[in-house]
Amino acid sequence: MKKWLLIVLFAIIMSPALSDAGDYVIGEGDVLDIFVWGVKELNVSVKVRPDGKITIPGIGDVKASGFTPPGLQKSLGEKLRVLVKNPNVTVTVKEITNSKVYIFGGGVKSAAYDLNRSTTLLQLLCNIGDVKSADLRRAYVLRNGVMIKAGFYKLFIGGDTSEDMAIESNDSIYIPLLADKSIYVLGAVNTPKFIEYRDGITVMQAVLEAGGFSKFAKQNDTTIFRKEGDKEVIIQVKAKDILNDGDLSQNVKLKPNDYVMVRESIF
Repeated sequence: MKKWLLIVLFAIIMSPALSDAGDYVIGEGDVLDIFVWGVKELNVSVKVRPDGKITIPGIGDVKASGFTPPGLQKSLGEKLRVLVKNPNVTVTVKEITNSKVYIFGGGVKSAAYDLNRSTTLLQLLCNIGDVKSADLRRAYVLRNGVMIKAGFYKLFIGGDTSEDMAIESNDSIYIPLLADKSIYVLGAVNTPKFIEYRDGITVMQAVLEAGGFSKFAKQNDTTIFRKEGDKEVIIQVKAKDILNDGDLSQNVKLKPNDYVMVRESIF
């Protein structure tokens, strides 16, 4: 009896984190350890078949899929009464293969992740790799076909952990591709290039990231070309006044897809 007690305790300790959670739902492919106290012939390790059933000595095929571990314990206890007086049954989930979460959308590599322990959205985002091309503002979580959370930016970029949530088996997480939000710096700069947009970036920051003004630059002839709907907006910037006079009113904050053009001086 002591030997079996030690075995059961060891199995509970070594089982995945969800195995002792009352709300975990057993599914096809899961491996279960069944212990009937004092009746070693009924102690078995079984895999849930595709039909959702397991085979128990003495009572045959029993439905396991769809039960929680406590629920299956109760069901087996009732069925085993024909063989054992007052059976005391313990069910632990030894291997979890049924519990998965699905990631899809162009912003990250689509995949099915094994959910073998209690996991939050933040923990999952930290494990899926690079999200630089992901639009976290338009991402969302689906549960049973219903959107239960929209927007991951505050959580993952802003660090607002109050936005975190528990992820459950069969949740689907949609993370779309971030639309092109680059800023283009052209003309009389040392390294004409596109720059990844970020909140609050100014025209002078963009110019500096493009290597600064070239020696031929006409700094007070810097122009921002911006598209607003069907209308093109042209903003003139006297960049030299920013540098020489500290006129910060000229240091315009840029928007996604802005073009910054620095003219060359003919002299």
